[in-house]
Amino acid sequence: MAKILIIEDDAKTANAIRTGLRGEGYDAAVAKTGDDGFFQLKAETFDLVVLDWMLPGRDGIAIVKELRARGAKMPVLLLTARDAVEDRVLGLDSGADDYLVKPFAFAELLARIRVLLRRTEDTDHLRRQIGDLVLDVENRRAYRSSKEITLTPREFDLLAYFMRHHGQTVTRRMLATDVWREPHRVAPLDNVIDVHIAHLRRKIDEGHRSKLLHTVRGVGFVLRAEVQA
Repeated sequence: MAKILIIEDDAKTANAIRTGLRGEGYDAAVAKTGDDGFFQLKAETFDLVVLDWMLPGRDGIAIVKELRARGAKMPVLLLTARDAVEDRVLGLDSGADDYLVKPFAFAELLARIRVLLRRTEDTDHLRRQIGDLVLDVENRRAYRSSKEITLTPREFDLLAYFMRHHGQTVTRRMLATDVWREPHRVAPLDNVIDVHIAHLRRKIDEGHRSKLLHTVRGVGFVLRAEVQA
C-alpha cells in the first residue's frame, strides 16, 4: 500500500483528496502548511507527495527544491492554479515530476498518481531511503550521509527489515520469525537479537545528531527519522 502525503492548506481540497485516496486503498496523510509538510517528510518516508504550490510558510517550489537537494527521490505531483507555460516549466525544473492545474477531476489526479507510482515500482525495491540513510538492496550496501557503513550479512538483513517496516514497531518475535527464521526455537533469541541491534545502532547512529534506530521499551524497536526543529 503506497503511502502518500498531501500538502495542501485548503481543508476542503485536502480532505477530499485524502478521502478519495483512502477509498482507493492508499495510506494518505495531510499537512496543512509548508513547514508541517516539510517536517513530516523529514520524519517519515512517503512513496509520493501531492504538493500545492501556494502554501503558508514554505511554498511548494521551496519544498520540492529542498527535497531534491537532500537527495529525496519520491515522486512529487504539484498542484496549482497557475497554468502559464512558464509556471509549468518552473515547477518541473524545480524538481516536480508532474503538474496538475486546479480545478481538476479526482479521476485525473488518481490517474497521474498511478502513473508516477508505476514509474518507481521497478526500482523502489532496489533502493530505500530514510532521512540520510540509504540502503542499496541490489548491491547489499548501506550509506549514511553518503558514507558507506560496513555491515555483516545479518546486520544488513536486519536493517533491510527495519527499512521495509520504517515507522512501525518491530518486535523481537517478528525478527526471530522473519530475519532469523527460527520462530519455534526452544531457547529465545532475545539476547542474540539485542546484541545485533546494539551493533547495528552503533554503526548507523554513532556520530550523527539525528538518531534513527530507537528502542520501544517493553515492545521492540522502530526505525524512524527524528524531527529536527
